[in-house]
Order: sequence, then structure tokens, then C-alpha cells
Amino acid sequence: MTPEQYVQQKAVASGSSFYYAFLFLPAPRRAAITAFYAFCREVDDVVDEVSDAGVAHTKLAWWKAEVGRCLAGQPTHPVTQALLPHLQAYGIEARHLNAVIDGCQMDLEQTRYLDFPGLQRYCHLVAGVVGEVAARIFGQTDERTTAYAHTLGLAFQLTNIIRDVGEDAMRGRIYLPVNELQQFDVKAHEILKREYSERFTALMRFQAERAHRLYDEALRMLPDADRRAQKPGLMMANIYRTLLREIEHENFQVLHQRIRLTPLRKFWLAWKVQALGRMS
Repeated sequence: MTPEQYVQQKAVASGSSFYYAFLFLPAPRRAAITAFYAFCREVDDVVDEVSDAGVAHTKLAWWKAEVGRCLAGQPTHPVTQALLPHLQAYGIEARHLNAVIDGCQMDLEQTRYLDFPGLQRYCHLVAGVVGEVAARIFGQTDERTTAYAHTLGLAFQLTNIIRDVGEDAMRGRIYLPVNELQQFDVKAHEILKREYSERFTALMRFQAERAHRLYDEALRMLPDADRRAQKPGLMMANIYRTLLREIEHENFQVLHQRIRLTPLRKFWLAWKVQALGRMS
């Protein structure tokens, strides 16, 4: 299996909404974003799939060293081998790749966030920087597009947090800020025990409203000059925001299940942006 086949397989197997936006890109950009996305998945899987924290720390340290080897032109992993040809073309730097690793490192060291600014720092590493790199690969020409990409990445990550509250709790992590749990009188043990309540629903509605504000803010921030090039990001926004609305429609029943969109619906939502320039 070639490095290119490896990262393609990684992207398809993830079932991520991001994959559907990649389909409409020209081949060189599609190859670059697929390799970068596979890198993010490999690093994220260390935290999600390795139960021993010591082993996970060792693996993340290996990835940090691998980033150094990759930047020196000597990658050893199929993902970094696939990524290497695209680093210079799209301005992908060591700080971008290391930020993704640092965000996953936070997952090993921190399972609660006292307030939203603390959570934002985590989201910056695991989503904002990812958005920044993606915007470069998609064809960014305006510096202001970076701020749009970071804001949209934050909206995506908050949507993921809302969707995955139950799954994350099973791993011992609650990303909802502690002071907001207190504000709505929701106890951590209620989430861990998958106990629904009107208080929990109100807390989740508060989180969803924040995410919607960020989607609106990001769309206002996107410069007209880059609107066409950033269509893949708008496709992802259409998919993720539709998912958020679906979660709202299901009254935030996220503790015992993961609410999903079907692959066909994701493709349709992406195609609408590509063909019609329209979001749902």
C-alpha cells in the first residue's frame, strides 16, 4: 500500500463529514487535505484508542519526533510520507502539526475545563489550527480568511462536543465548562450516569446557541475574495450545522447515543454548496 492509498483509506474509514467536502477539490489540493486530515486522525486516535496514559504520552512524543523528521525531509510513517510533498506548496509548518499534537496531549492531562476561555485554548489547538491549515490548502488569498477559519473551527469543535457528551463522559472527559455546569445546576455525576433533565437540556441549548453564533460570525468574517476557494469549508459548515439542528430537534438526547447524518445526506449537503452555492 502506498502512502497515498494509506491516507485515503484513513479518511474514508473515519466516516467524517470532512471527507465529503474533499471530494469536490482538484486532485492536488484533495491529496494535500487528505494527508493532513489523516495526520490529525492518527494523532487523535492515540488518545482515543490507547487506554494506558503512559503509552499514549510515548506515542505522542514519537509523533513530535516524526514531525521533525518530516520537516527534515525524512518521514518514516505513511501519513507523513504522504504529507511531505505538500508542506511547502501550502505553507504547512511545524507549528501547525505540533499544535495538533499539543491539543491531543491536553486530552491526556486535562479532563475538565473551568470556563469557556480555557476550553477555547483546547479548541484552538485541535480545531482552529486545523481550520487554518485547511484554508491554506483550499486556496486562501486574503489574510483575513485565517480568522474566519479559526472561528469556523471553533464552531465545528463545539458541535462535536455537544454531539459526543455521552461518549466523552464514558472516557472520563467532560468538555462542558465547569462554571456553566454550575450555572445550570447540572452535576458531573448526572452526565456520567446518563441522566437527562430539564436542567441538562437547558445547558445544552446554551451550548448550541453559542455554536450557532460562531457559525454566523465565521460566515460574516469570510472575505468575498476567498468565498469561492473556501467552498469546502462552507460545505463542512453546512453539514455540521445541519447536524447541530438535528441534535436540537432530538432534544439533545446525546448521553446514550451519537446522533448522525447519513452519508447520502452529507453528500447532498456538500453538493448543494458546490453546485448551487446555497447552505441549508
